[in-house]
Amino acid sequence: MTSFVVEADGGSRGNPGPAGYGAVVKDASDGQVLAEIAEAIGTQTNNVAEYRGLIAGLRSLLAIAGDGAIVEVRMDSKLVIEQMAGRWKIKNEGLRPLASEAAGLARRLRVTWRWIPREKNKDADRLANEAMDAAAKGRPWRLAGASPAAPAPASAPASASAGPAAGSAPAGVPAAGFRETASRETGPALAAPATVQDSLLDLIGEEETVAPAPYGPANGTDPETTAATGSGVGTGWRPPTTVATSLLLLRHGETPFSAERRFSGVGDPELTSAGTAQAEAAAARLSRPPYGIQVVVSSPLKRARATAEIVAAMLGLEVEVEEGLREVDFGDWEGHTFTEIQRRWPDELAAWLADPSAAPPGGESFEAAARRVQETGDRLVERYEGRTVLAVSHVTPIKMLLRFALEAPPSALYRMHLDLAALSLIEYYADGPAVVKAFNDTSHLR
Repeated sequence: MTSFVVEADGGSRGNPGPAGYGAVVKDASDGQVLAEIAEAIGTQTNNVAEYRGLIAGLRSLLAIAGDGAIVEVRMDSKLVIEQMAGRWKIKNEGLRPLASEAAGLARRLRVTWRWIPREKNKDADRLANEAMDAAAKGRPWRLAGASPAAPAPASAPASASAGPAAGSAPAGVPAAGFRETASRETGPALAAPATVQDSLLDLIGEEETVAPAPYGPANGTDPETTAATGSGVGTGWRPPTTVATSLLLLRHGETPFSAERRFSGVGDPELTSAGTAQAEAAAARLSRPPYGIQVVVSSPLKRARATAEIVAAMLGLEVEVEEGLREVDFGDWEGHTFTEIQRRWPDELAAWLADPSAAPPGGESFEAAARRVQETGDRLVERYEGRTVLAVSHVTPIKMLLRFALEAPPSALYRMHLDLAALSLIEYYADGPAVVKAFNDTSHLR
């Protein structure tokens, strides 16, 4: 399994004084630099800058590799490393919010903390010093060699969160101080590292997500009972005047490809034993009130069909196969990791990340997939009007259906994370808009 290194540093000229941080994300197998991040942060202390560097490095890694990635974090700050490892207490009240934020990001990864001497942290140290120099001059940090008149690759502020849209830096990374270096160029090619590694593909394992209370199809009950019973009342402020068509969306369970974070499209890996257990947990939940599922439909791919059949068996229903619910075809990239694709098809990958009409070699574009999924969703809602339908599918189709329901732009796909065997719910009303009632609920897996 691919593993990574994050090196981070920060400092100030005066403590407090003009401050900045730098961070580098590397491939642990060969030391290839995947991303560099730096930012001038005004007047701050050394420790604040060091924590800010750590946070930026972890965010950048999550954007590139997604949740569950294995990483060794290296810093020459003994204080930060020991505090994050839990061996030293955080006595400075001003550092606690930053430490809490860093710990939250670290929980999404598999982290080893390592102190290193400053001379072995030269890449992050260089970036931090460049950022401090910029802070001392009251200027933002720029990529080395960039023209002062040239705009940064994106205009999002350092506090930007969520996923990247076209032309933006990865989620949570200071856009004006972000540089990807693994055979990619700045500009549109930065559009979606999170798209690949976290948001749109079957690469992700379970995430420890706090799930909402149980929910079920709308039945016109009083709004005040919703939180207690899970039953909905339609579009929010007022109850519907028609019965909803409820579409429960279930992502399939774990496969060998998702466990190894490989592109998994129309290739047909089967569920692992963990994936079967995830499907059984979902089935146990969905067989109880308040769901009342009347129809089960599934992608034709084995991992989805196996998940659907486990649920359907507990419900006493048959599985109806719906071709339009299949995953995107990744063509020649099927079964490869993101890093492998980055090295073998750098130009094709850059085009695919930048343009939804671009397809992987021998594969299907997101633009084509969107048309297919929208037609499928419309057909299901029309065919099963007023009923509760469970659709077992994959990352891309589920996110596209959610995007259509929200009337959100295509970039919204990059801003959603979907776990294995996670449940989402859309309710469709003939006299009003569709309503997303739940998203990425994995409470049945704990």
